Amino acid sequence: MPHADRRWTADQHGLCRYDTVQSNFSLINRRCESELAQVCRREQVSLLPYSPLDGGVLTGKYTDDFPKGARFSMYRTGGERQQKILQRFLNDRTHSTIECLKDIAADLGVTLTALAVAWSRQHDFVASTIIGATSVQQLDESLAAKDLILDAETINRIDEIDEQIPNPLKEDGLRRL
Repeated sequence: MPHADRRWTADQHGLCRYDTVQSNFSLINRRCESELAQVCRREQVSLLPYSPLDGGVLTGKYTDDFPKGARFSMYRTGGERQQKILQRFLNDRTHSTIECLKDIAADLGVTLTALAVAWSRQHDFVASTIIGATSVQQLDESLAAKDLILDAETINRIDEIDEQIPNPLKEDGLRRL
């Protein structure tokens, strides 16, 4: 049964309705800004985005090297699926996007992590952002976004990057993951 039908059924029978949906949503995966955002607003359902750092890509840690033990470092020696995922998340387009975003973060005096988390949670259809961390330092960097509100100029700069490099995640050869 489609989600809209379930919500209608819940309304008709006085049952609990869906209040949130979860989807991957980040500075390099902005697909939720189109149709899903419209549905969330219309149906009064909020988005709980997960992976606002896209597996650590938006921390910038893969810019120069592959850190030992990091997710995509391990994917380098993985099977065909891991290789495809690696190419999707770490490619020339994502690297170019991250370099541009680093400049914005530096101008704000925050980490790339804080910028990415703040951007993710700042949308009107987002209730909260699901973060993950494997160290206290990573957690601290994400939590630094708690009070960070990006002004219109910063949002415009981010949007300009997206216009220049739209959806840098490549879908080549991938079925839905």
